[in-house]
Amino acid sequence: MTVCVYCASSAKIDPSYVADARDLGSLLGSRGIRVVNGAGNMGLMAAVSDAALAAGGQVTGVIPRFMMEQGWHHRGLTELRVTETMHERKRMMASLADAVIALPGGCGTLEELLEVITWKQLGLYLNPIVILNTKDYYAPLLQMFDRAVSQHFMGARHAALWHVARSPQEAVELIHTVPRWDPSVRKFAAL
Repeated sequence: MTVCVYCASSAKIDPSYVADARDLGSLLGSRGIRVVNGAGNMGLMAAVSDAALAAGGQVTGVIPRFMMEQGWHHRGLTELRVTETMHERKRMMASLADAVIALPGGCGTLEELLEVITWKQLGLYLNPIVILNTKDYYAPLLQMFDRAVSQHFMGARHAALWHVARSPQEAVELIHTVPRWDPSVRKFAAL
């Protein structure tokens, strides 16, 4: 199994976010679940990768060439894949993944999470999407999702596109228990 982990590359964040990232990486690595991420050498991305590798796991990093040329890539990963564009990077990360877990992050993480949720709504990505809500980081976004449903910008059934975990352990449980999305959902993508 391979899990794509979206998360921040920022190193100036509360240590509790780093602790959850390390715990998630350790859990995935010790269970033989390959991690796919953006190959960053800082922040939560590095914390997940380092913990997964230390637990005996494997990590595939996917990074655009311009980021690698800046030296932003982790040099100790099991595998490093280089793309030409950010779009190729996101497509490759999702195509390799049997599930997605989103840790807290900034614009890049939010954009990746929203894109994969959109793909799932359209039947383009059918695997579990789990939001790890450390310190209620995602509460405003989850509230916005509820508002989108209540205002009919999304259907009620679309609230099942993602699942929320309060701990790394719950996130790992969810990737094993959430069923694949039914591709016939395409006919419900438009309201």
